[in-house]
Amino acid sequence: MHKRQVKEPVRGPAADRGVRPTKSLVILVALASALFAADAKRPITDTDLYSFKWIADARISPDGSKVIYTLVNVSPQHDGYENALWIIPSAGGPARQLTAGPHDSSARWSPDGKRVAFVRATSKDGATAPQIYILSMSGGDAHQVTDMPRGATGPVWSPDSRHIAFLSSAQPKDFEKKSSAEPESDVRIITRAEYRSNGSGFREEGRPEHIWVVDPDAAPGVKPTQITTGEFEEEDPVWSRNNSKIYFTSNRTKESYYKPEQNAIYSIASTGGATTKITSIEGPAALLSLSPDGNRLAFVGHTNKGEGVVERQFSQPDLYITSLQPDWTPRNLTVTYDFDVAGGVGGDQAPPRGGGPSKPFWSADSRAVFVVCGEQGRTNLKRITTDTGRVDPVTNGDFDLFSYTATADGSKIAALISTPANIGDLFIVDAKTGTSKQITHIDEELFSQLNLTEPEMIRYKSFDGKMIQAWVQKPPDFQAGKKYPMILDIHGGPNAAYGYTFDHEFQWMAAKGYIVLYPNPRGSTTYGQDFGNVIQYRYPGDDYKDLMAGVDELVTRGWVDPAKLGVTGGSGGGVLTNWTIGHTNRFKAAVSQRSIADWAGWWYTADFSQFNAPWFRGAPWEDEAGFRERSPITYILKVDTPLMLIEGDADLRTPPADGGEQMFRALKYLKKPVVMIRFPGESHELSRSGKPAHRVERLDHIMAWFDKYLDGKEIHTYDQQ
Repeated sequence: MHKRQVKEPVRGPAADRGVRPTKSLVILVALASALFAADAKRPITDTDLYSFKWIADARISPDGSKVIYTLVNVSPQHDGYENALWIIPSAGGPARQLTAGPHDSSARWSPDGKRVAFVRATSKDGATAPQIYILSMSGGDAHQVTDMPRGATGPVWSPDSRHIAFLSSAQPKDFEKKSSAEPESDVRIITRAEYRSNGSGFREEGRPEHIWVVDPDAAPGVKPTQITTGEFEEEDPVWSRNNSKIYFTSNRTKESYYKPEQNAIYSIASTGGATTKITSIEGPAALLSLSPDGNRLAFVGHTNKGEGVVERQFSQPDLYITSLQPDWTPRNLTVTYDFDVAGGVGGDQAPPRGGGPSKPFWSADSRAVFVVCGEQGRTNLKRITTDTGRVDPVTNGDFDLFSYTATADGSKIAALISTPANIGDLFIVDAKTGTSKQITHIDEELFSQLNLTEPEMIRYKSFDGKMIQAWVQKPPDFQAGKKYPMILDIHGGPNAAYGYTFDHEFQWMAAKGYIVLYPNPRGSTTYGQDFGNVIQYRYPGDDYKDLMAGVDELVTRGWVDPAKLGVTGGSGGGVLTNWTIGHTNRFKAAVSQRSIADWAGWWYTADFSQFNAPWFRGAPWEDEAGFRERSPITYILKVDTPLMLIEGDADLRTPPADGGEQMFRALKYLKKPVVMIRFPGESHELSRSGKPAHRVERLDHIMAWFDKYLDGKEIHTYDQQ
């Protein structure tokens, strides 16, 4: 960090003579100082992304004295990210680097606070094989404790600090040395409908992740013990208080995509053996957390069906607790709390690497559970009483508390908090009082140079009287009475939400002279079960009307030029962008990103199945009218808006063939203005965690398109070659 220079005040004649300055002089000096400060700062740029730093997965020590976190930087070549572990006193002070990286993450304190386990990604035989390492807090270099052929992830210490549970897809045959004359076949035999995953590619058949246990003090080369076996994988291991059992979740249904999402909670002896089913709900369970007395588990889950036993498109998550006796019925603590437990809001600057799960945690007396919740574009920590289900705020701010951990007694919390003007810093929060102290300023050196502004939150009434929340990012030099070009930016999901978190894209668009409107139309999360699910069988549809009502609101307020309107969005926002330009010509330019044009084509090719998700009333041949009527490609003849399409070549979530490629080929046939930008090797996560250089190029293309058609700039990049 560079210490800011403080200039001595200039002493004028009045000060030299001891004469008290007049009120008008004070005002003039204040105005001059404000103007000087504004002039000293510059607008944010696209390439500032290269200088961003992110804190991920902050873990407070058991005694609350220190915090270890993963610090993520853009690589010098701008082609990836580097991450290492850092440590800082929880009382504040200078941080110091613990590991060299460049790919260290998932730091986990031993319960006695003497050691830290972490995951280091290395290259083995040309493939990434992360392994678990141990670092003594008394000094010395980290040493490797696993050498799993397929890697090891998710370390979890036993309460006595003598063992570590972890996950691996390794099988006994992987430990056998094979002759180079016996190469494995690279032919894939695919029997499952879901056989690949966005970001990771093809799934390996017959390789479920199982729980293993390793002794961190074992001699080098000692093979860890495999605890679970079989054809189904396990997740989220949690040790019992006496070290004798491990609890976990697992979906033990073959081809589970034929049924609504569901799993169960099981236990197994920490030395292996038979599994025992503890409990389940009519839906998934995740984020297990054991009470200090060792008698109950808290977890986050949701039920798949609403009234009338109807499957829902969106099921709001709740907090449950259960006894550890077999076949116990879990109790929903938040059944009357109509917001998203463990939910949050989205931006484009979550840590691109090194993130870890934030689990609920218990008070020392086992009478309350703390968990983050999403409420109307905010993400705050809540205290939920176990006997009554009462929900009380711990933090209560206009921000996004996106990651947290607590001390062993639950009294002190390390929280990562983002705001619209700050990517995210580390705060120490008192669980009882909610008071907090910021102990990092990770991007201060850069952000102190930038002229960033907070967006204005607005609410407006839609066509049917529903109130819609939205944010308006104005140019830093916004002038009342002046009409600006506007960009409507639509979030994906569709069950997701914008809110009080940092978004580089919005800040940069505003710095370029545009007003950015980013609303949460119906279907968005953090507004309750009904608001999130109202779009079932109606997406896109009335949510589009909510968006247009927001545009009308800004036009009515006199902020925007109705002749200079642009629209963009990614994923579900790309769907709505395609839909919008097929239903109105009010926008002068559009940028559709990683979109869907034909729902039927997407049903066949996406990485996850729609065999149960109730977006449609059956398969494409069973609901032909629904698929056709809700597919943007159906309305292609009505599209006159110049359209840019942004696609990742490795996007398996919304494959380009059923989105951008269809829109592009159809509009080319119709001789309409259209261009497609393809990013090699990029998945559906291009805008959030793609290669930094690609992320910047994406922003450049979006703004060039809007500059061309909204601002009238002479740009020939997209002319016919």
